[in-house]
Amino acid sequence: MSWLIPLTTSVIVFATTLFILGRLFQKEALRRRRVFLSSSSATNTLTVNSFNDTRKEDRRIAGFLHPYCNAGGGGERVLFAAIAYLQVNDPNVLSVVYTGDVDSSGAPISKQEILKRCRERFGITLDESKVEFIHLKWRWLVEDSTWKRFTLIGQGLGAALLGAEAMWRLVPDVFLDTHGLAFSYPVARYLGGAGPDKKAMPIVAYIHYPTISASMLARVSNRETTYANNVDVSSSAWRSTAKLLYYRLFSFIYTTALLVSPPSFLSVNSSWTKAHVDALLKTRRETASLLSVVISVIELGLTLAGWSEPSAAQETRVRRIYPPCDVQSLRDFSLKGRKKVVFSCAQFRPEKDHAKQIQAFALLFKAHPELFVSEENKNGSAAGLKLVLLGSARHKEDLERVEVLKKLAKDLGIESHVEFRLNAPYSELLHWLSVSSIGISTMVEEHFGIGVVEFMGAGLIPVVHASGGPIMDIVVPVDGHPTAGYLASSAEEFAAQLYTALRMDENEALAMRTRARDSSARFSTEAFERGFGALWEDVKKVW
Repeated sequence: MSWLIPLTTSVIVFATTLFILGRLFQKEALRRRRVFLSSSSATNTLTVNSFNDTRKEDRRIAGFLHPYCNAGGGGERVLFAAIAYLQVNDPNVLSVVYTGDVDSSGAPISKQEILKRCRERFGITLDESKVEFIHLKWRWLVEDSTWKRFTLIGQGLGAALLGAEAMWRLVPDVFLDTHGLAFSYPVARYLGGAGPDKKAMPIVAYIHYPTISASMLARVSNRETTYANNVDVSSSAWRSTAKLLYYRLFSFIYTTALLVSPPSFLSVNSSWTKAHVDALLKTRRETASLLSVVISVIELGLTLAGWSEPSAAQETRVRRIYPPCDVQSLRDFSLKGRKKVVFSCAQFRPEKDHAKQIQAFALLFKAHPELFVSEENKNGSAAGLKLVLLGSARHKEDLERVEVLKKLAKDLGIESHVEFRLNAPYSELLHWLSVSSIGISTMVEEHFGIGVVEFMGAGLIPVVHASGGPIMDIVVPVDGHPTAGYLASSAEEFAAQLYTALRMDENEALAMRTRARDSSARFSTEAFERGFGALWEDVKKVW
C-alpha cells in the first residue's frame, strides 16, 4: 500500500492546479467574451452575457471549430448548411466559426470573402449579422507540412492547442467540431466547463471519418502501399513493424482523448464511419485495461477540481446524419444529350487518388482509342472523350500536387484529353454536372461521398471506388431497384467500368441515370436539416 499516499497526493495536486487555473481562465474568458460581443455586429441581437452565470435562454453563441472553412469541400458544406439552419430556425443564435484561412499574402480572409465563396461554391447565402469568424493563428499546427514525421500524434497535439486558442479567444455556449479534431474535445470541455453547481458547455461532434481505424492498421500490417504508407515502409519488415506499433500507440492516445471527454452529442456522416466509431466506443465498455485506469484517474482529478461530474458508464448514442447534398437544384438537368465527359469533383488532396483516374483514363485510351475521336475531328487531337478534374487547392502543397498530375497526364500521352479546373465557382460546377456523362471517384474508403451523390442527382452515371460510403450507402440497390452505377478498385477495373458505362445504348443509359437521380433524394439538404434539427433540439435541452 506504499503507493497509495503518493498517488493520492498526485491526484490532489492535479485537481488543485486545475481548479486554480480554471478559475483564472474563466475570469479572463468573461472579459474577452464581453469585448467580443461589444465589437461584434451581432450586438443588436445578442445580450452581453457572462461566461458562467445564468443567461437568457434564447441568447446563445454556437462556436464551430473548422480551421479550413474556405476550402470548398464536403465538410465545409456541412458547416455552412448547419449555420444556415440555425439562422432560419434559431435566429437568436450567433454562429462563430474558428478558422485559420489566409490569402496568398498570409493575411486573414475577410468574412465577406468567405461568405462570397460559400455562395459561389455551395449556393448557400448567409446573414452576415448572425455569423462571425475568429481567425486562429495556430492552424499550422494541424497541417501535414508541419509534421514530416509522426504526423498523427503531431496533428493531435496541434488540435489540442488549436482548441485552446479557440477557447482563449472566445468561449461559446455550445462547441461544435465539424472538421474532425477529436483532441480539441478535452480542451473545449475543461476550458469551457463550469463549476460543480453549473452546467458544462455541450460539445457536438460531426465526425467525417475516424482519425485512426482498424483498416489503417490492417494496411500497415499487410504491408500495402498507399498514399499514407509509402513503398519505403511497406517494402521493409522492420519499418512496417515500427509503424504498426506507432499506429497502435496513437490509437491508444486517440481513444483516451475521446473517452476522457466524450462529446455530449456525437454524429457521423455515413454507415462506414458509424461502424468504426461504434467499434471505438466499445473499448470503454468492454476493455478493463490500462486505458480504463488512465481514464478513471483523470476523471477523478477533474471531478475533485469541480470540472466534471461523476457519471455512470453508459452507451454513447452515435447518430448517423447524412451530409447535405444539393440534389434538388440538380434535378432540372436533362438526362439526355450528355457530352463525352468523365467528370471528377474532389479537393486535390492525396487521399482522393486523382492519379488513379488519370491512369484508368490512359488505359481506356490505349484499349479503345475510338472513344477519343469525335465526328467533328477525326484525328482526335483535342476532341472526343475528355476527363475533367474540378476541385479546390487549399495551399502550396495542393498546387504542387496538381502539377504532378498534369505531368502524369502528359507522360501517359493523354494531356489533350485531361482538363484541370481549380477553385472553380459553383456555377461552373453546375455546368459540368449538367453536361457530363459519367462521374468518377477513386478515393479508398471515402467516408461518405457528397460528390458521388451530386453525380447521381445531376444524372451522371457514377463509377466509384468499391469501399466506404459509396458501397455501403450510396451506390446500392434501393427499394428493389438495381444499383445505379459501377464499382471498381484498381485502375484496370476503373477503365473496364468506364468502358461499360460508355458503351450502353441510349435507353439503358437513360434508365440508369433516372435510377441514380431518384436514389440521390435520400441525401438532400432537407434530410440533413431534419437530422441536424433533431440533434439541435436535444442540445437546447441541456442549456
